[in-house]
Amino acid sequence: MERNNLYPIFLKTANLHILIVGGGNVAEEKLTFLTKSSPDAKVTMVSPMFREATVALAHKFKVTLITDSYDKKYLNGKHMVIATTDVPEVNEQVYHDCRAIDKLVNVADNPPYCDFYMGGIVTKGNVKIAISTNGKSPTTAKRLRQFFEEVIPEDINKMVQNLNAYRKTLKGDFEHKVDKMNEITADLVSKTSN
Repeated sequence: MERNNLYPIFLKTANLHILIVGGGNVAEEKLTFLTKSSPDAKVTMVSPMFREATVALAHKFKVTLITDSYDKKYLNGKHMVIATTDVPEVNEQVYHDCRAIDKLVNVADNPPYCDFYMGGIVTKGNVKIAISTNGKSPTTAKRLRQFFEEVIPEDINKMVQNLNAYRKTLKGDFEHKVDKMNEITADLVSKTSN
């Protein structure tokens, strides 16, 4: 059986600088999902042209737009890069330029040229679930995201806050705190499995 060996992480995108190369539909889609999950993300986009809706979205989230063709000079100061152009040679150049200077890169719809994938994301307050299909089926990730958005209650944030407040009252070492948190949350699992 094939395994998904990807390691999920949650990035503080306000502390990172992300470059999106391209200004068309795919660039707009990537920017939409990025800003939906991380509205404080620091993003720059470079493209010879930008769709009107992309410009509007960029202004809403304070995204820097550079009207120019891709040049590797735009990688300076960036931590992650997403290539979305409709010119495969440009996307591949972005990939090779990034790999040469150890930048994380995602070439949209081209898994061999990706250090990371942008999976489905479910957010309910402080709870965030990332979904990956190992780059095999974005549609499956989308359907799973829709499913989890429906089944996770809107007030789950209240539970997170209550458990966090309880955890802060606990004394003792880490192992003791883990035992107490497991004890108090065990009922949650047993009630849902009945």
